[in-house]
Amino acid sequence: MTAIPAPFTTTRELPPYTGILAVDAKGFTGEPGSTHQQVSDLIPRLAEEAAQRSGFGEAWTMPPFFAGTGDGFAIGVPTRLLPALVHPFLATLQEVLAEYNNGSRRGTPLIRLRVALHVGPVALDADRRHLGGNGTARNEAHRLLDSEPVRLMLAAGSAEVTYVAAVLSDRVFQDVVAAGFTGRHPDQFVEVAATVPGKQFSQRAWIYVPEPSGSPLVLPRLSPPATQDWSAAGARKGRDDERPDSGDRSGGDRRRPRGGTGGPYVGHNTGQVAGTVSGGMHQSHRGGEA
Repeated sequence: MTAIPAPFTTTRELPPYTGILAVDAKGFTGEPGSTHQQVSDLIPRLAEEAAQRSGFGEAWTMPPFFAGTGDGFAIGVPTRLLPALVHPFLATLQEVLAEYNNGSRRGTPLIRLRVALHVGPVALDADRRHLGGNGTARNEAHRLLDSEPVRLMLAAGSAEVTYVAAVLSDRVFQDVVAAGFTGRHPDQFVEVAATVPGKQFSQRAWIYVPEPSGSPLVLPRLSPPATQDWSAAGARKGRDDERPDSGDRSGGDRRRPRGGTGGPYVGHNTGQVAGTVSGGMHQSHRGGEA
């Protein structure tokens, strides 16, 4: 067996940059175990239908990697498809889920999904695609998917209207959205600090909801504070160990927050986020709520 070389001791090739789409279903674990396999099989099929309608169904036939997670999946996509994943895929996924949920039998769980988009170098294995896709970027994609802002956004939306809430890494936002490669305006995204309870993870990220609904929404105290250290070293230290900002590292990006941490930063959105989040998280069913 070949020994794994220790980090920082040898030079090796950089794995290819790959787009990463990660998906997770809201309320999956609260459903009866007898339904889990059906839902697990259904979610990739619904996403594939959205990909087909969005014009890149071939990405599902031979992806760089694909891995099921029980209540979702992670799939690799060529970086050239990242603009289409932002739009029209997310909006089309909302439409596909609306069609499925509206046509499902009463008493069956609604399918509502959190989606994360990221990009970075990951190891690939053409002969064993189910084992590929490993690397820091893949880990970060799953952290983004589990982060508080996207969870709160989906929970706060109407269970009868909002079926998709997405979180984009800052790298995807800057390279795809801010650079003008996709059919969505930057003002349709909300900047947040993506944090995961119990994990030393904090990254600048962007929330997008194709079909917002419900009471005016807010992500209280989850917006990036003015002193947030977005560097890799700062992220490793965790959200509670912030250092003074040494300057605008965004190159004059006007989307960076202005002011302190006393309230939410919602300067860039089109009415999707404002007000307060109220009520608890719950899994809704056709014909009633659990």
